[in-house]
Amino acid sequence: MTHELLVAAASDVGLRREHNEDAYFAGPDLQAVADGMGGHALGEVASAIAIDVLESFAGDLSDAVLEISRRLNSEVPEGTGTTLTAMRWDGLTFQLAHIGDSRAYLLRDGVLHQLSHDHTMVQALVDAGRMTPEEALNHPRRAYVIKVLQSGAAHSPDISVHEARPGDRYLLCSDGLTDYVSIEDVGSTLVSFEDGSEAAWRLVALANGNGGPDNITCVITDVVRRPWFRR
Repeated sequence: MTHELLVAAASDVGLRREHNEDAYFAGPDLQAVADGMGGHALGEVASAIAIDVLESFAGDLSDAVLEISRRLNSEVPEGTGTTLTAMRWDGLTFQLAHIGDSRAYLLRDGVLHQLSHDHTMVQALVDAGRMTPEEALNHPRRAYVIKVLQSGAAHSPDISVHEARPGDRYLLCSDGLTDYVSIEDVGSTLVSFEDGSEAAWRLVALANGNGGPDNITCVITDVVRRPWFRR
């Protein structure tokens, strides 16, 4: 048996924003979501820079992140930045780079696992035992990030290596999804819709159905079994 990656994506401005500051890439060996910050065109530029660099860099994501930081420092005003969650594949092994509050999830055997760790103020309080996860869900500053790729600042992403299995489904998403759709609903949607594109657009619809105050981006990657054929 061998495998292939089936990748689908959906992105929407949401119901209350004028601009979509999210950017994404959904290729056969690279998937990424970047959520820009800085307001209007500035956020769009920062997230677009991140995706543009990732497309042009093969191999280790750490090198790409360094180039993203260099370009942000030279091309956008200080304080402008972007989150980044990206997967680079080599066979069934993938490297995950993550910084900010976009997220990476794995659906395996019907169970949803969060692979990334939020770089937010409320998550730091949860980690320190000063806030419960339930309190963090409704905290008014839950979207306040403490680490992003940002012009004028030096922050390093989390880099990790993972082994996939045929049958796995991966989701990369901006916080416009997870801030407004429960993890239970995210998981049930990923289970219920076999087609990745249908699942991605259903997640967008759920976020918009809950008010859609932010941009929403979802990239879904399915690891599909394929048999070897011999002549």
